[in-house]
Amino acid sequence: MTPRGKSRTAEQFFGEEIGRLRRTRGFSQEELGFQAGIHRTYVSQIERGIKSPTLVVILKLAQALGRPASQLIAEVEKQLKK
Repeated sequence: MTPRGKSRTAEQFFGEEIGRLRRTRGFSQEELGFQAGIHRTYVSQIERGIKSPTLVVILKLAQALGRPASQLIAEVEKQLKK
């Protein structure tokens, strides 16, 4: 639960996973954006759960992070079930 008593969203869980993997790879948001072909501010918005990326963007992020997109989605699903 968030401080206001609301459940966290799939976008927030996805963003947290992207941020975790980015830091593990030693990438800045700018570097991840460059590798994925998206703007750094969009990476930031995704990581904060503000934006919900399209399938194409999810695939680009997954490739840049060296992970299958299915693994990213599976992690979000696991977090939503808790």
